Amino acid sequence: MNKSNADQPIGVFDSGIGGLTVVRSLRQLLPSEDICYLGDEARYPYGTKSAETIRRYAHEDTEFLLDRGVKMVIVACHSASSAALPFLKKDFNLPVIGVIEPGARTAVATTRNKRIGVIGTAATISAGEYERAILSADSSVRVIAKSTPLFVPLVEEGWLEGSVTDQVIATYLTSLKEDKIDTLLLGCTHYPLLKPALAGFFGTGVKLVDSGDETARVALEILSKMDLLRSENRKGMSRFYLTDLSPNFRTVGERFLGSPIQDVTRVSVKYEA
Repeated sequence: MNKSNADQPIGVFDSGIGGLTVVRSLRQLLPSEDICYLGDEARYPYGTKSAETIRRYAHEDTEFLLDRGVKMVIVACHSASSAALPFLKKDFNLPVIGVIEPGARTAVATTRNKRIGVIGTAATISAGEYERAILSADSSVRVIAKSTPLFVPLVEEGWLEGSVTDQVIATYLTSLKEDKIDTLLLGCTHYPLLKPALAGFFGTGVKLVDSGDETARVALEILSKMDLLRSENRKGMSRFYLTDLSPNFRTVGERFLGSPIQDVTRVSVKYEA
């Protein structure tokens, strides 16, 4: 493998387009970097698949990004971060980072009363990887994990505020408020769009930790240490590859990204049947 150089793009993949919130975080923190994003919409969601299948998909996604000359791979998919990250790190000779460890590490550093709430999809919460990552960092922390699957369709419908959203949040999270958490870890790429509504529900006493933001900070740290940061006197470009183009992908995707999506290409990720 050729040695990486600073002008190569950062690769990001997700099972769909939710990982664009991670791209948004990267754009804010590393505006000079080029980004190559793969959303595997044709095989979405990964969370309902077996661990073996998720690992195969993640391996193929990483190969796709490597073929486009990336210098780093960010696994924006929580299911793939949980099931495949150690295998990807072993199999590929470049930095590979997931979204679970950075968020967990920051949540532990943030909490003062050692009560951390974690919210995510049913698959993410049942996998328990956030709990394991938090407790491995500080075994004295109490982790209260809550599955909040209806947050995903709320975000995709654009219902980021209002009475329906407030009611769903209250139904899911009143128990976490009663448990007196002081830190809430957002364990899904969709959830950062609900930050204002979540902050309104919990008030100033609860800090929200966005895994996407923390993953971008880890990317900055690693690229800096490896002398792979791109010159700051230029604006980075983004290229988006999707394995399927759903009718509403641009509307939803631009909501996640926070800006217009340009240069979108439909691709096939080769894999064995």
